[in-house]
Amino acid sequence: MTVRRLADVEVQPPHFAFTSDNLAWAEKTIRKYPEGREQSAVIPLLMRAQEQDGWVTRAAIEHVAAMLEMPLIRVLEVATFYTQFQLKPVGTKAHIQVCGTTPCMLRGSEALMDVCRSKIHHDQFHTNEAGTLSWEEVECQGACVNAPMIMIFKDAYEDLTPERLSEIIDEFEAGKGDVVPTGPQTDRVFSAPATGLTSLTDEKAVTKSGSSKPARKAGADAGMVAPSQAAKPKTAAPETDPSIKSPSPVKADQAKERAESVEAPKENKAAVDKSAPEVEGEAKRRKHADKKDGATAEHRAPEVAEGEPIGPAGRRRPSEKKAEPGKPSPEGTDEVKKPSRSRKAKTDDEGGAK
Repeated sequence: MTVRRLADVEVQPPHFAFTSDNLAWAEKTIRKYPEGREQSAVIPLLMRAQEQDGWVTRAAIEHVAAMLEMPLIRVLEVATFYTQFQLKPVGTKAHIQVCGTTPCMLRGSEALMDVCRSKIHHDQFHTNEAGTLSWEEVECQGACVNAPMIMIFKDAYEDLTPERLSEIIDEFEAGKGDVVPTGPQTDRVFSAPATGLTSLTDEKAVTKSGSSKPARKAGADAGMVAPSQAAKPKTAAPETDPSIKSPSPVKADQAKERAESVEAPKENKAAVDKSAPEVEGEAKRRKHADKKDGATAEHRAPEVAEGEPIGPAGRRRPSEKKAEPGKPSPEGTDEVKKPSRSRKAKTDDEGGAK
């Protein structure tokens, strides 16, 4: 997205003020928002200022900021972010927005831009010599099925050809833009197929007046479902039984319910702690985390069980093997090799010696 800046100071008007009608509209718009949220009206007010002057001036931004008691930078952020706000002077009679997105491009929008370049100005956002016309390329305007299309102010002109766009520009230049029909510029009806209907071609078959069904007799309505029950399913469930009215006006007797209720079985802690033989192969009591009795002999490591913990963590190192009775260890001694002291311990000893 390109950087959008305000127009040069030379073209900026010194002051801005809403007309009496627009001021009343702006005050009414501000009152639509709850107390403390009046600044949400910044976009409608900027749009009304643009409709009044044709573009959003610096003075209009400052005026809207003052009306909403809003920091000026916040209003500038809104005005420069949304491309719907024109920050430079545009044509006083028409500002043409040509859609250049893929559907319109495939249907000839480049040819429409060539017409704008030849009849208005070679570059976008530049007015013609009289200052009455200007143009720009925009993104999708939401009329892809009627491509190519343009927008002039708030009106869309669709299914265009270069020749038809040239005629529309001439009519706006002559001040006759209000007589130009909006929408499709062909015989097409809105977004209907350009080649004519391909379905529902028989109008009588889809209208009540052309229906071939015989009219219902007065007595036939007796078996019809009432409109209030028409969408409800017909089931045998108690929820849809019309004879059941809920909530019931009769209150249940709590004492009777308690007397008829079945007491929940008590928990057998001994049975819970006892493991199932088919799961663990034997019936034994489980060990609980809250019971801190030591590990049984069958769960101890062999070296711990023999009373010979080896290594700093009580584990035998893989490289060390216990010597058999009466034979020397692989290192030539029956004693287990002690781990060497750390480098930090050696450094501390040397520092103490010094």
